[in-house]
Amino acid sequence: MSIKPARTRVAPSPTGHMHLATARVALYDYLLAKRTGGQFILRIEDTDLKRTVPGAEQEIMDGLRWLGLEYDEGPDIGGKFGPYRQTERREIYQRHARILVDNGSAYPCFCAPDRLEKVRQEQMKRKENPRYDGTCRALDPDEAAKRMANGESYTIRFKMPREGVTVARDHLRGDITTENKQLNDYVLLKTDGLPTYHLAAIVDDHEMQITHVLRGSEWLGTFPLHVNIVRAFGWEEPAWVHLSVFLKPSGKGKLSKRDTSLAMKDGYSVFIKDMNELGYTPEGVNNWIALMGWGVAEDDVMTIEQMIERFTIDSLTPSPAAINFQKLDHFNATHIRLFTTEDLAARLKPYFTREGISADDSVLLKIVPLIRERLVTLDDCIQFGAFFFKDEVAPNPEDLVTKGLDAKQSAEVARRAYQILAAQPDLSHERCEPPMRAYVEESGYSAGQVFGILRVAVTGQKVSPPLFESMEVIGREKCLQRIKNAIEILEKM
Repeated sequence: MSIKPARTRVAPSPTGHMHLATARVALYDYLLAKRTGGQFILRIEDTDLKRTVPGAEQEIMDGLRWLGLEYDEGPDIGGKFGPYRQTERREIYQRHARILVDNGSAYPCFCAPDRLEKVRQEQMKRKENPRYDGTCRALDPDEAAKRMANGESYTIRFKMPREGVTVARDHLRGDITTENKQLNDYVLLKTDGLPTYHLAAIVDDHEMQITHVLRGSEWLGTFPLHVNIVRAFGWEEPAWVHLSVFLKPSGKGKLSKRDTSLAMKDGYSVFIKDMNELGYTPEGVNNWIALMGWGVAEDDVMTIEQMIERFTIDSLTPSPAAINFQKLDHFNATHIRLFTTEDLAARLKPYFTREGISADDSVLLKIVPLIRERLVTLDDCIQFGAFFFKDEVAPNPEDLVTKGLDAKQSAEVARRAYQILAAQPDLSHERCEPPMRAYVEESGYSAGQVFGILRVAVTGQKVSPPLFESMEVIGREKCLQRIKNAIEILEKM
């Protein structure tokens, strides 16, 4: 890879939620820019006004910042190559469209939509690939100029070569050769004066001095068109990198909207906003998506700084990448273990607050070491830590009756545990665990039976962080009151 500073861009359309595919392009763009001492740019491609969703642009910016992918130029922070919204660059595209018409690389098309649809249907009946039939391509330029001056509605189409081949070089796939007779005269400028992607993206990449264009493999179909547009302007081509396609979790077929719905039912999502709300961390998500298309070991745990040190576009792979949510869980849990106690406590607090639980900071710092190893997502803290902050718990009566014992025997165990613990000046685990283990030895009951009853009584649940360490954090008075409540429940059974 060249050591020349790279200028990269992520250019999403604000037509819905930010998808992990956008996040992956952004991550690779960011890594390449930082690795080479270059710049990473956000451009909003908002020319499809009918599909634009209110709030989607802000969600994109929020998503990039949540992931830690701070851009150097963008619509909200500006930059020397702005504006960074395509709807604010209309005159730039119109000027460039006129350049192409003037040099014979494009032409105005006056065909009405109903005529184009009729041609398309006839081509499909003949089992031909639908494409523009070239009616206006043959118009005399003077006649076309006259019709434009008279106010007739028109689009601007690119005049693709009809003979020979177009050879376009993709950094991952090498030379891609396409017969020109298969190519279409695509619309560059619409009747409302706004550009299509084909013109806007190419012009913007040149005007913004983008050196590397990383994008989804869905653009391979129109790659010859884009290369021909660049060449019609006489510009230097950027390095084109078409990333691997995402496959369903099964590995069979491309990821679809239905797969997204099924993922949500299982507690997963492919949208960045959801991943945040589901308790995933930026570090875990970045690590997960980085390896879906990057030819390094699948289990490599990396921080963003480590990724920057290692990243090259030469190590990317075009091989399809199956979405594996179990890998996401693995990376997320691993990064949670790497956070400092203070950092993790700060990240967990909003999840307690969201559930209406007032999590005292000093208590939170004490429980983090106890629950850290059990967390896969940040919101798992509710399952393993909510009982620390409650005045009382409400155990399921059946859970208080341990395996092999009846309610009367379980009540007896709870009473004896209460007596032993009430005799202690405090419930530090060093002080209360030895006498409780001595009781296990003398009672003839198993540790699982005795501690199982005590766990449910104190925490309200059958699974919890280490019991005696948890009791130390909860405190003597609360623990004794919870055991007393459990005894009353058992005595009524």
